[in-house]
Amino acid sequence: MASGAARSASEPGSAPPSGSDGTPSPGTPGSAAPDTVGSAGAAGAAGAASTGPITLAFAGDVHFANGLAALLAHPQNSLAGLRPYLAGADLAVVNLETAITSRGTPQPKQYHFRATPSALDALKVAGVDAVTMANNHAVDYGVDGLRDTLAAQSASPIPIVGIGKDAAQAYAPAMFDVHGLKIALLGATQIPDWTLATWPAGTSKPGVAVASAPADRLVAAVRAAKRTSDVVVVYLHWGTDYTTCPNSLQERTVAALSRAGASVIVGSHAHRVEGSGWAGSTFVDYGLGNFVWWKSQEPDSRTGVLTVTLDAAGHPVAQKWHSMLIGSDGLPRAPGASAQARLDKAVDAARACSGLRLRPTRP
Repeated sequence: MASGAARSASEPGSAPPSGSDGTPSPGTPGSAAPDTVGSAGAAGAAGAASTGPITLAFAGDVHFANGLAALLAHPQNSLAGLRPYLAGADLAVVNLETAITSRGTPQPKQYHFRATPSALDALKVAGVDAVTMANNHAVDYGVDGLRDTLAAQSASPIPIVGIGKDAAQAYAPAMFDVHGLKIALLGATQIPDWTLATWPAGTSKPGVAVASAPADRLVAAVRAAKRTSDVVVVYLHWGTDYTTCPNSLQERTVAALSRAGASVIVGSHAHRVEGSGWAGSTFVDYGLGNFVWWKSQEPDSRTGVLTVTLDAAGHPVAQKWHSMLIGSDGLPRAPGASAQARLDKAVDAARACSGLRLRPTRP
């Protein structure tokens, strides 16, 4: 869905490839076009029924640092190969894991990522409709880098959630009107590192939205978003590095956000594809893996695009995972047949330890 305008499902690349199903899919994902998309922070009355299934596409961590900076030399076509996986969904979201700046001082961290504002243009061309920047690399270049990042947020061609000039902005949802359903998107980080400790957004302080225990501020934001929307989506930066099973904090967070009204909870950070399924009626994916990334050896290179289908009332009813592998240029691509079978087996193993159900249950 192009941000700020309706898009026809007949656009080139609008039909995503087939993939691994967690549940039976009611029809072809990405077959319906949206009506409109609102700007971040807009609100509307909830309760309207949509005219048909809605598809949401999610992918994991994206940055353009080091050797990947070359991808932004031609932002109008560098990520065009991702359109078949993202552009056909009614709403597509990734985690943009970088400061958006050419200034600033590297902060006391091991890794530092930054990019120019053209990263946002490249993602829009790829079919991405919104990004979260609530992660542990959004403030890698200190105060000056954060100022530039917030300026890029204001001028962005797509909504950016999870970061802001203060807590009110960082925890504010981006609101989308898709086929008459109001969809709210929020982002927050749960990684207990320098960024979370130093740059949590406050009443008059810029920074990122956080979901550290207890995640009271995020729970309140979900509850407030639910009052003015039909579907609440939360994209979290969370989990334990290099693991495929959720930790106990993730499980507690899912329970709290589900009670608050979240319909879909997805996340990334662990550099691994983790399990997905339903916690009651809430769809959860614990880990989407890397996506546009600098490491091209397995298991770091295992990635994919998740498509979640909502029914006409906005309930998540099906999922489809499109396995991919990141190449030496940092871009994910569909694997060959033998690799596909191996990757699908790994996804099934991750689902087995997720504690999630294969199908939703209604309250």
